[in-house]
Amino acid sequence: MASPRVSAGLLLGLVSLLLPLPVVEAVEAGDAVALLLGFFLSVTGICACLGVYARRRNEQP
Repeated sequence: MASPRVSAGLLLGLVSLLLPLPVVEAVEAGDAVALLLGFFLSVTGICACLGVYARRRNEQP
């Protein structure tokens, strides 16, 4: 599992990439939020599926 230091560094890096972007239209900002939310939910879903797979694989018959 990633340490809090790595997670904080990753979050700081993502925020620093987003800060210089000019604020354009609300539609584009909404699209960006939807994209980030979709990415986060996709990664969470993949991790959940891998967890279920690992639990089933490690069960003793």
